[in-house]
Amino acid sequence: MPKKQKDSNVCPNCGTVVDKPVKTWNLVSPLPDAYGRITITVMGSYVCPNCGHRWRAVVSKIKAGGDSVEIEGKKGVKKFGEEKGKKEEDRGEIIELDISDLDEEE
Repeated sequence: MPKKQKDSNVCPNCGTVVDKPVKTWNLVSPLPDAYGRITITVMGSYVCPNCGHRWRAVVSKIKAGGDSVEIEGKKGVKKFGEEKGKKEEDRGEIIELDISDLDEEE
């Protein structure tokens, strides 16, 4: 089983940095995560210009759905929109009852 490397654009044989993948394609997960978002993984096929070695690696991941979109790439994670749990309007109406008011009616 191949070892997991930190940078997907670095040749595992000689360590040469490759600018762009030769080919890219999308993989869509069939099941959503806990927040109801679908994960789209962008894969890439790389060829080393120095030694000619070929390998496949993850280029980026996109989690879309609900109220937010999250893009994970080389530069880090970017979030667009709001998380569903963070909205104040989704919280609902709060009803406060005083027990002493209930005792007076009886």
